[in-house]
Amino acid sequence: MLTLALPKGRLAEESMEILVKKNWLKDLPSPNSKELAYEEKSGKVKLLFVRSQDVPTYVEEKAADCGFIGFDILREGSFDLIQALDVEIGKCRLSLASKPEFIFTGASGKIRVATKYPNLTREFFFSKGISCEIIKLYGSIELAPLCGLSDCIVDLVSTGETLRANGLKEIEVIMHSTARLVFNRSSLYQKRKEALELISDISR
Repeated sequence: MLTLALPKGRLAEESMEILVKKNWLKDLPSPNSKELAYEEKSGKVKLLFVRSQDVPTYVEEKAADCGFIGFDILREGSFDLIQALDVEIGKCRLSLASKPEFIFTGASGKIRVATKYPNLTREFFFSKGISCEIIKLYGSIELAPLCGLSDCIVDLVSTGETLRANGLKEIEVIMHSTARLVFNRSSLYQKRKEALELISDISR
């Protein structure tokens, strides 16, 4: 049996759809269930539902053998994981956004940036030769430039509707992201048969 960590929310739902389609899941947890761990009756997989930012830690520390996680989170952290597959779900982009009057190119002085991706943000601004002050937030990132907390934000964008609803515009795409199937190194070796079977089935 493989223990698989899934990020709570939409990505977990899309991940389970793949597992059902590839015959790794026969039964799904109840939509109203508050269970954080679910063992499938066929005995092929056990699912752990965790915060998206915690999936790499669960896999790296071998609390889970593998997991589905966004490439943005993998790039943000320094995780010792095997990236087996791009499963091509959870498509989004990490973008710089702000109010329409914000001038990014040629900006003088240090720019204040609100984000939950400090490492990728610093890397981006450094590549542009622009100094920035990172303001780390965990939610409602779009609010920061509206109330003067920051000059701009770096956040995930899917449709762009939230930005538009708050009067913000997308200035530049920093990176595109999709979900990846990642493995703990020792699990990939110790459960090689099951791991390779999962990789093969999902990649078809």
